[in-house]
Amino acid sequence: MGDVAEKPEAVRGGTARTIKRETLGIGDRSKHHARKATPLKGHVKRADTHHRLYRFRFYPTEQQAEQLGRTFGACRWVYNEGLALRAGAWERHRVSVGFAETCRALTGWKRNAETAWLKDVSSTVLQQSLRHLDQAYSRFFKGSGGRPRRKRKGRSPDTAVYVRTGFRWTEDPDRPGTGTVTLAKQSRPLDIRWSRALPAGVVPVRLAVTRDRAGRYFLSALVDERMAPLPAAFVRGSRAPKATGVDVGLASLVTLDDGTRFDHPRLLRRYAEKLARLQRELHKKVRGSRNRGKAKQKIARVHGLLADKRKDMLDKLTTRLVRENQVLVVEDLSVMTLLRAARGRGRRRKARLNQAIADASWGELLRQLRYKCGWYGRTLVIVDRFFPSTRRCSACHAMGPRMDVSVREWTCPACGALLDRDVNAAANLRDEGMRLYWLMAASLPPGRKAPAVIKASEFEEGPPAA
Repeated sequence: MGDVAEKPEAVRGGTARTIKRETLGIGDRSKHHARKATPLKGHVKRADTHHRLYRFRFYPTEQQAEQLGRTFGACRWVYNEGLALRAGAWERHRVSVGFAETCRALTGWKRNAETAWLKDVSSTVLQQSLRHLDQAYSRFFKGSGGRPRRKRKGRSPDTAVYVRTGFRWTEDPDRPGTGTVTLAKQSRPLDIRWSRALPAGVVPVRLAVTRDRAGRYFLSALVDERMAPLPAAFVRGSRAPKATGVDVGLASLVTLDDGTRFDHPRLLRRYAEKLARLQRELHKKVRGSRNRGKAKQKIARVHGLLADKRKDMLDKLTTRLVRENQVLVVEDLSVMTLLRAARGRGRRRKARLNQAIADASWGELLRQLRYKCGWYGRTLVIVDRFFPSTRRCSACHAMGPRMDVSVREWTCPACGALLDRDVNAAANLRDEGMRLYWLMAASLPPGRKAPAVIKASEFEEGPPAA
């Protein structure tokens, strides 16, 4: 066997500083040379509060829309330049460039005559774009995300994040929780539709301004809010916590262990004919024409409507489940694995299945259950994904045969019970989840409540043998 080529080591110290200054154009720190550099700390919420996001639609004036358009473009440009700087520094010079160096590079870009237009945008917004790049690299290095990619106009979301120094908030004394918001580099407040009020007397931690494909503008306000836990839910006539198994699927979006079903809205199927007609109209338009842009916006409006309906439905469903139960048990699903690309034989069927899974939005449903349980003092138990909830009989715990997705009912070969596929899976999830719940409760010191999330991976023994 030949010698294995060793990976070149990273360049550090004075050599790295010289490369950054002379080759990459990153200036040295001009302030506080004698003080040791410390990492920047993000906002930390107080122990008795939770981060909560409020989203409102607003209608900018023509001048505000023009200024926001420049801001979105500048954020995208700075992100891409920071990505190119960091990737090129490592690939060509084996020099690691972090968030602080990209911020100093941003100062140099502003001083350059060709990119002096960056001065028309708030510096805090551009720095937040670089911070998002740094967070993307952190996720990549930890293995929880892919390699950061360039943002493309028309493909990537138009977003600008304003920290506390980038906007002015004035609360309305007559309507607490509402007020006026004036962004940096703008002289007039935004025309916001206050569909609900923020917590009275609370200043938003940060604001995010977004523009979707349909041309709608939204303002997302992140606040620190004290969330009052809900009263404990017990089984009638006892002090045992009320628990339910939640089985997600495609025939029914959610099936509970008591047989309650919540229908799958199938929004893409309901609007498939309209979307197909709009897609045919788009195909007839000349590329680059204004009519083609109008046709694309019509399609974006339909998809925006579907997203709003889907989110509203999931919000109501998850809130109801959390309010009615003390313990909720779900399966640890890997949605990205289920949505793997369709290849080879049966790829058309797999593509339709992927579309149905994406339309059901299982990941968003589980995400909402997780944070709402933390808000309202409930417990979410996540059972191992390899637990045989579908094949195991909930009456006698005997294992049944492997079944195709099309099989909705089956008979237990041991006890002869006729089992509904989804209800049986939900009942098995509930039993396994309560087993894990009591194991966790027994390991806690007296007087301490169960955590908001309990995962099967936290236990060494794992799920019981079938």
